Amino acid sequence: MSHIDLPQGTLDLLILRTLWAGPQHGWAISERVQQVSSDVLRIQQGSLYPALHRLERRGWIRAQWGTSENNRRAKYYELTRAGKKQLEKEEESWRKLTAAVAQVLEGA
Repeated sequence: MSHIDLPQGTLDLLILRTLWAGPQHGWAISERVQQVSSDVLRIQQGSLYPALHRLERRGWIRAQWGTSENNRRAKYYELTRAGKKQLEKEEESWRKLTAAVAQVLEGA
């Protein structure tokens, strides 16, 4: 199956949605997105960490150090209350956008 490049802004939505299930470290976030998308969506490490830092600066996620499954020190990220509200907004916008694009594709 081929991989799809993520449109601008989509990465933030995927990270927020993945963290909705609970705190995770960066590698686990990218693995989860890849798994849930049936290996179509892959987040490059070079995109993931800048996005996590951006979301943290905006106050949508917070980070704290912990120990990963393989006993390594890892930074765990979790949604803040503001992040949950932002996720709702982003999901609504995404649904409107995809519905509008689908209408254009079907009517073109």
